[in-house]
Amino acid sequence: MSGVTAAYALVSRRLTTSPVSAAMVFVGFGIAIGPVGLDLVGLRHDAELLRTLAEAALTLVLFTDAATVRPADLRSGGALPGRLLSIGLVLTIGIGWLLAWPLLPDLSLWEAALVAAVLAPTDAALGKSAISDTRVPGLVRQTLNVESGLNDGLVLPFFVVFLAAIPGTSYAHEGIGGTFWRALLLSPALGLAVGGLGGRLLTMSLDRRWIAPEWRPIHALATAAGAYAVATATHGSGFIGAWVAGFAFAYALRQAERPTGEVSRTTELAEDLGGLLAMLSLLLFGAVLLGPALQHLSWRIVGYSVLSLTVIRMVPVALALAGSGMKTPTVAYVGWFGPRGLASVVFGLLVAEEHIHSVDLISRVVAITVGLSVLLHGTSAAVLAARYGHWYERAATMTHLRESTTTPVTPRRRRLGSA
Repeated sequence: MSGVTAAYALVSRRLTTSPVSAAMVFVGFGIAIGPVGLDLVGLRHDAELLRTLAEAALTLVLFTDAATVRPADLRSGGALPGRLLSIGLVLTIGIGWLLAWPLLPDLSLWEAALVAAVLAPTDAALGKSAISDTRVPGLVRQTLNVESGLNDGLVLPFFVVFLAAIPGTSYAHEGIGGTFWRALLLSPALGLAVGGLGGRLLTMSLDRRWIAPEWRPIHALATAAGAYAVATATHGSGFIGAWVAGFAFAYALRQAERPTGEVSRTTELAEDLGGLLAMLSLLLFGAVLLGPALQHLSWRIVGYSVLSLTVIRMVPVALALAGSGMKTPTVAYVGWFGPRGLASVVFGLLVAEEHIHSVDLISRVVAITVGLSVLLHGTSAAVLAARYGHWYERAATMTHLRESTTTPVTPRRRRLGSA
């Protein structure tokens, strides 16, 4: 892993101008060192390492995404992000659930729902050019940015409820009621308390000049880890705890009227570390999940994976943006750039450890979908961003476009591995 990371770092700037993304490099090397290649890494011996890396990465990503997304971002440009995070997300899970029945008949009702929830969140890091290219209107970039930053956290309640509905899982013994209490009420409350306290203590320390600059981002890391640990210790959801803690942490800093950019500077270490762990997780994902899944392909698995990246994503986006004034190329652009990445990998790993009858099938569907997304969204991001940008420039000179609405793009830092 260290060799791949060091090698990619040496050519990372060069690759930013190519169709090859960091995710493609790490997943590709993962397949090469896995059972279908050199057989240096396998599920039997390295599953625990993969889960640890992926869970740590998702915890940090959830915390930093929540911390850097401001409430005003949801209202920008006619609340387009809000449309995608409400109507679009619910429809994505619903349509994914419905299409799983005929295509994956071996799944039970709730297992099909679980697959739909696992594959609902998007990961902007897999198609970074789609939201970083300045030729793309700021409103569109901001909409995709905010959606990808929040939908993984919003999917979590669906995920845990569907798990609780499947007999034999770790949440099943709690029942829907117990799961609702621990994961959906207690965990957010604990995250709110830990994040709010962490942010408030940091502002007090900053005001008194007690904290050294180099320890400020470490405090944010500790707050994220603390929220995850406390929620997990109470048999709730550590991810929900960390996600809510990110909101509370940032709110405490903003309420104290800290200087602009204070939140991003404080969370930059957590964001970089989360990005690095995400790439390492994708390396192991390629080795222990995607590689073996490629040996058990079927038309049903591939068919559902393709639909997940197209119909299941794009139809809900079109319905969510109906009446918004967005032109067809914009709706298609937003609909296509819904890459599946780290959140789906982690949720898939959590499912793999449960006592579910169709766990192998679920794991293969998730693996193939994420693998296709890494390839297709990674190679198309720069090209389609340029083509869409050219269309927008031409169209904007001929008529007033809804896409031309001025909206400030949240200045989020470039996460490691998002080239």
